[in-house]
Amino acid sequence: MNTFSVIYILWLRQLKRYVRSRARMLSSAAQPLLFLVALGFGFGPIYAKAGGGNYIEFLAPGIITMSMLFTAMFGGIEVIWDKQFGFLKETLVAPVPRVVIMIGRTLGGATVAVIQGIVVFLMTLVVGFRPELGPALIIAPVIGILFSITFTALGTAIASKVDDMQAFPLVMNFIIMPLFFLSGALFPLDGLPGALRVVTQVNPVSYGVDGIRDALVHLGHFPISLDIAVLGCVALLFIAAGAYFFERIEG
Repeated sequence: MNTFSVIYILWLRQLKRYVRSRARMLSSAAQPLLFLVALGFGFGPIYAKAGGGNYIEFLAPGIITMSMLFTAMFGGIEVIWDKQFGFLKETLVAPVPRVVIMIGRTLGGATVAVIQGIVVFLMTLVVGFRPELGPALIIAPVIGILFSITFTALGTAIASKVDDMQAFPLVMNFIIMPLFFLSGALFPLDGLPGALRVVTQVNPVSYGVDGIRDALVHLGHFPISLDIAVLGCVALLFIAAGAYFFERIEG
């Protein structure tokens, strides 16, 4: 079994799991829809009176990113599942470096997260979001893929060190919620207090939200080249960390 075979098998396994789980697909779309409708229409008039314009236009890219973030991070629970049922042990004995296993799982989870992002993007169109057409629109999928790889790698790396299926969601929520709420997904980053501004600048989720928002509606806070560079570097860092932890898994 060669490197590409292992990556393909792991990628296909995670994709099949997602397609077969209709409940997972529906629940993954329910939360973004709730945020989009409740916040978009609830705070829309306030946002417009404050001179911000159309809040749905501002909010939709953040909700798309949120759906990918949650899907990518929680994809790591499959590592714990495979630990308990023996599939991980079978994978670890394959004659390939552990980093290959990490890459295969990361690509599979990232593919699922991107699909979820596309589903939520279509939902935003239904509620009134209209992205600006132009060459920059092509960059949005690139940023979405980079973002999904980054946080699937993080979720997988964390799952490699967690053995309790019930503890994993608690750990994920402890990490995800601050990352999301301090990313500028729900509010503009301009004019924040100094300490909060620093936190948003070191938060990698901020660059995913900003990049997708810039590509879709040209409301970016950072240069889009910086968004791509940060996500690329952080993705490599998380993949390397995951490979390091996988080297120490006994299955």
